[in-house]
Amino acid sequence: MQPEQYRKKIGRLIAELRSSHGLTQADLAEKLGTSQPAINRVEKGTQNISLEIIARISDALNAEILSVNDESKLNLRIQGGNKLSGHIETKTSKNSSLGLLCASMMNKGKTTLRHVARIEEVNRILEVFESIGVRCRWLNVDNDLEIDPPKRLHLDKMDVAAAKRTRTILMFLGPLLHQYREFRLPFSGGCNIGKRTVEPHLVGLSQFGMSVDATCNTDYYQINVKPRQPKSTIVLTERGDTTTENVVMAAALNDGETIIRNASPNYMVQDVCFFLLKLGVKIEGIGTTILKIRGVKEINKNVEYFVSEDPIEAMSFLTAGIMTNSEITVQRAPIEFLELELATLRDMGLNLELSPEYFSRNGKTRLVDITLKKSDLQAARDKIHALPFPGINMDNLPFLGLIATMAKGRTLVHDWSYENRAIYFTELNKMNAHIELVDPHRVYITGPTHWRPADIVAPPALRPSVVVLLAMLAAPGMSILRDVYNINRGYEDFYKRLNSLGANIESFREI
Repeated sequence: MQPEQYRKKIGRLIAELRSSHGLTQADLAEKLGTSQPAINRVEKGTQNISLEIIARISDALNAEILSVNDESKLNLRIQGGNKLSGHIETKTSKNSSLGLLCASMMNKGKTTLRHVARIEEVNRILEVFESIGVRCRWLNVDNDLEIDPPKRLHLDKMDVAAAKRTRTILMFLGPLLHQYREFRLPFSGGCNIGKRTVEPHLVGLSQFGMSVDATCNTDYYQINVKPRQPKSTIVLTERGDTTTENVVMAAALNDGETIIRNASPNYMVQDVCFFLLKLGVKIEGIGTTILKIRGVKEINKNVEYFVSEDPIEAMSFLTAGIMTNSEITVQRAPIEFLELELATLRDMGLNLELSPEYFSRNGKTRLVDITLKKSDLQAARDKIHALPFPGINMDNLPFLGLIATMAKGRTLVHDWSYENRAIYFTELNKMNAHIELVDPHRVYITGPTHWRPADIVAPPALRPSVVVLLAMLAAPGMSILRDVYNINRGYEDFYKRLNSLGANIESFREI
């Protein structure tokens, strides 16, 4: 890019930030001790501008205009206050796609997953797959993915950098423990929302003869396996989604019967179970907390499976409509995994209509189309908190907290499951929300909020980042959300699809 092009880009950004703060060129000139014509030349890109001047303008506008870095971070510029309209189709589930990718490692045949979520988190797993010898090929624009494994995985050649950027790597344990007597995996990454113990995974998988040595000075899990039949029913010490998936996948290649109690019946677990049924594994109790699994010694089938729709994405678009008090329709929403959220919102005064139910392409998941109507919201009569399914989904709780900012009255939101996630609600105070942090798990939210635009670095976690973005849709004026990698981890073309409903969001990269 030529210098004059850089100057024009920087000038355009300065003009937009100035306008979003309600300042004229003369106002900004006065703050900087310069003239209005000089500011005009800067904004037109005809004035040479030093880093010192950029820093002074950044201070005056309370915004980082220029960041010199190696990663060229992606940012979003949001013109808020627009009404949304139309309809949007829910895409397939991020969490289901990740679980199914891991489950595909048990199949020596060719697996074709239909309508896979094409997101950064999936990309990280595919990078790991390619590095260990799994051939992966996108087949078409429908995001159908073909997975063809080698006879033996080259685990010693694993792409460590990609593996460390996703917590999903932990779900390699269940599929691999019956296939390899000794291997190692990098420590898992993902969202920075407090420590999440891996102990429930290890307790459940140890019943199959797996032992894990995890020491911080090596950054690896060292896995050793002496295969054995579980001596008794496996009682999970935590009803976690990935914990359940890991133990279910271990049971699938255990040539015998395994009973799992306190299993998660959540949507991604059901998807993995439905997929395993197609591979010849017998499973009773899908959708309940007790699973009885009759595994097989080896799987070698050519199989295809349609990934189910994402209830969290459906909730995200519903929240966008509620935040802008718009009438939109969210199609293909998996109603089984949204019923308590919708009941809570109805109790707060939300008007909505549901279509008759129909089935997902997998033939199992029940779907509806949800149409929002303009509503006057009142604070929830009781605290809002999440529970393992069939309670309010942990990932949907942040959206309910955001919606509470639009409701008249005071709402207590209790996010007990993560050590630090509730803290990120206070980022909304930068946009004129009234949120009191009681402790790292609880906040009081008082509404309705009269939003104002802001320049915010996205929190280092997926759902809190999306919450800030959706709040910016409600704030009249120009907001900036910086470093949105975490949003791309879990959503495919999210801001472009919001634009299809009438939002005004532009992406730009720091120079």
